[in-house]
Amino acid sequence: MNDYHQFVAETVRLIAAAREIRLGGFPPAPRPEIAPDAPRALFFAPHPDDETISGGLALRLLREARFRVVDVVVTQGSNKERQAGRLAELRAACAYLGFEVQTTGPQGLERVTAKTRQSDQAHWQDMVQVIADLLVRQQPKVIIFPHERDWNGTHIGVHHLVMDALRRLPADFSCYTAETEFWGAMDDPNLAVELSVADLADLITGTSFHVGEVKRNPYHLLLPAWMMDNVRRGAELVGGQGGAAPHFQFAALHRIRKWTDGRMEPVFTGGKFLSQTENPAALFP
Repeated sequence: MNDYHQFVAETVRLIAAAREIRLGGFPPAPRPEIAPDAPRALFFAPHPDDETISGGLALRLLREARFRVVDVVVTQGSNKERQAGRLAELRAACAYLGFEVQTTGPQGLERVTAKTRQSDQAHWQDMVQVIADLLVRQQPKVIIFPHERDWNGTHIGVHHLVMDALRRLPADFSCYTAETEFWGAMDDPNLAVELSVADLADLITGTSFHVGEVKRNPYHLLLPAWMMDNVRRGAELVGGQGGAAPHFQFAALHRIRKWTDGRMEPVFTGGKFLSQTENPAALFP
């Protein structure tokens, strides 16, 4: 057996051993003092657990840029019997990471899909107004939400919901946007955000609070592999075809733009790599 066989075997062994680590129940992670008037970042979570799976940039904004990070609970899942439980798990996960929680209704929003957008305009417009009102109240500097091809019906629905809400706002409303990917990879990310070992470990820990979901499928244990693959993809998708890979172990990919004057505008040319040593506040002047 050569060293690569040992490398793969050890990876499998570590993941198997990690299945024995407890789920949730950890004391809150260390967090900085956040000023009441600190700039806000809103994370629009299609489902409870997206805030931890795709929350790397949000976590860095909290810890390094001292943003108030608010997790917007767009839906509480489609299984009505699990909605209350999933909200409780989300609150525990956010308490661990230091995110605030903003619900969208007693059970969250329902049928947030592109199909609903086409077939039930009255219901869709009611949901758009919920998000528009929330944006006006919160006045975020940054909003984080899925890109338009993120495969899962609710993820795609949340993209359109947020975009439709932005179009409803006064012309002088502006904010930066950071689109995420999970189920479907972006063709055109323009930012790779390096995640430290500590930050990724805390995202995995936060995801473990979603006990009912990870018992069914321990996907939290595969986050390191996904974040490592993002470094591979980001090297060329963000850095340009044939570009050298950044010296990152883990990364999250995003598309950064700015909503201003009633439309999306680019904020920089080409792609950027945000290392551990750079404050993410510099992305959003």
